[in-house]
Amino acid sequence: MTFRQQHLLGIEPLHPTEITTLLDLADSYADHNRSGKAHRDVLAGLTQINMFFENSTRTQASFELAGKRLGADVMNMGMQASSIKKGETLIDTALTLNAMRPDLLVVRHPHSGAVDLLAQKVNCAVLNAGDGRHEHPTQALLDALTIRRAKGRLHRLSIAICGDIAHSRVARSNIMLLGKMENRIRLIGPPTLMPSGIADFGVEVFESMEEGLKDVDVVMMLRLQKERMDGGFIPSEREYFHRYGLDAAKLAHAKPDAIVMHPGPMNRGVEIDGNIADDINRSVIQEQVEMGVAVRMAAMDLLAQNQRAARGPKEVMA
Repeated sequence: MTFRQQHLLGIEPLHPTEITTLLDLADSYADHNRSGKAHRDVLAGLTQINMFFENSTRTQASFELAGKRLGADVMNMGMQASSIKKGETLIDTALTLNAMRPDLLVVRHPHSGAVDLLAQKVNCAVLNAGDGRHEHPTQALLDALTIRRAKGRLHRLSIAICGDIAHSRVARSNIMLLGKMENRIRLIGPPTLMPSGIADFGVEVFESMEEGLKDVDVVMMLRLQKERMDGGFIPSEREYFHRYGLDAAKLAHAKPDAIVMHPGPMNRGVEIDGNIADDINRSVIQEQVEMGVAVRMAAMDLLAQNQRAARGPKEVMA
């Protein structure tokens, strides 16, 4: 198995073989979780600290469950009432954490690059659970695993990512990952929600859902990131749904066996019609949540292995 990373800060540093290694291990964890067998103890004796400077339900719960299923001692730090609110710098927080000697640090932060800064200052493996508009690597990996299990492969597929591309770290990570795995990527959305210089990413850009969805294998919808918007990016939610919300008429332009994805939380009737979201024949949204636990188990397992190897047998025994 090939995975040489000491941290998981983004998709950009990952080689395609490392992506495959992580997905293969996550695949086995997904099957193990479904089997109902006893949990494994590969992280027994290790401490995992979850630091979420932004509110999260799915991601934080998923990381917590992943750590516990692997036998880690998991601690959630309530960052909303933390010393950061009292004026402590991120560097001082990192030094405090270092003194606690954690083995795995899971961080979500509203500012791009903050997780990378923490990783430079702590002596443990750091996992990026989303930083600003930068990246959300485990979301892209769980999306990739969901696609691979549904389609039987993760290459040479036509994949449409639709909606608020400009504010989405999920879109950014997925564009990089799916591009590395030789897929054809289409971005669909209004010009106001497309980042500048997007053509440099090697993608096709469409303003029309009907044109952009033509014969695609995967339809990935994105949440409108209202909290990151300043000003009028869309006329109204009603108009947005009319033009860019996924409904049966728009989905009919995709391949008959195209799957529908959404990273959550969903705004039903804004980004996606509720009937499409709940269609068990097309929607894999619940599978995405399930694969999230498996992917995070695999990521922490691999990083812990690399941490042990880097420390050497004497330090581990001590």
